[in-house]
Amino acid sequence: MISSHNATKSQAALESEHCVARFRHVTKSYGNTQALRGIDLELRTGEIVVVLGRNGAGKTSTVRILVGLTNPTAGTVTVFGETPGNIRARARLGVKLQASQMPDTLRVREHIKLFSSYYAAPRPFAEVVESAGLRGLEGRLFKQLSGGEQQRLLFALAICGNPDLVILDEPTVGLDVEARRAVWDQIRRVASEKKTVLLTTHYLAEADALADRIVVIDAGRVVAEGTPKEIKASTGGKRIRCTSSLALDVVRSLPRVIQARKTGDVTEIQTDDADLTIRQLLERDAELANVEIVDVPLEDSFLAITQHNDSQ
Repeated sequence: MISSHNATKSQAALESEHCVARFRHVTKSYGNTQALRGIDLELRTGEIVVVLGRNGAGKTSTVRILVGLTNPTAGTVTVFGETPGNIRARARLGVKLQASQMPDTLRVREHIKLFSSYYAAPRPFAEVVESAGLRGLEGRLFKQLSGGEQQRLLFALAICGNPDLVILDEPTVGLDVEARRAVWDQIRRVASEKKTVLLTTHYLAEADALADRIVVIDAGRVVAEGTPKEIKASTGGKRIRCTSSLALDVVRSLPRVIQARKTGDVTEIQTDDADLTIRQLLERDAELANVEIVDVPLEDSFLAITQHNDSQ
């Protein structure tokens, strides 16, 4: 029989095995400006984690520390059990930063082959080209690429080494809808291979579509964390549209209703318990009609979370 102590140790060992990177009480200051204020964060094997935050919230500092481009002022960070920037950690890391300077005189194939040479078991060249949507551009100089094509090359360089942790800072900026969806498919493919993906984005639809877990950073702190569904539910996860004769004051007074408004004949209600709200509406309005229930957009939840943090 396994003792409870040993069982606890086994569980701790299992969690450690699946932990790719860990932040503990991390702060970062630039002179008098405190960019991070006690960040706690873990990345686990095979998940896609999306970091959201307003400009200046601390996303870039978090990424730069994880990559080893800067050190925390206080707290600890480990990547595969190593200090960020350690050669053993870097050998398992693929990175696409938003602002990256590349040699203009190298061709696409030369960039990919050069970056692939840094890794022990890189992906096949043809696979990388196909995954990044660069077929036909292999002989093009970097300076001859459009902005979107440059973004796709930077994505290729992040995945070409077949790394265990891929960090993507705004990976789809400048891409059209078709190219963006293609990158999403490749991000999902990477995660399906038991790799871990951390990405930052300003596209809330992108976060909603991709994330296993969303981390919202505001003013240097983690202010919300969970699945897209959990994040939306935390600020009122459903929206009801209906035709009702009830006055807005009556609707707003119903249990679990967060807010309500009326546009023409349509009443729109945000609630954290749609079933209960609809039952309450039916009890009070026998003529209730045209009922539609939809998820609250992630954008609304993000704004509610960050605005609430402003008020504290």
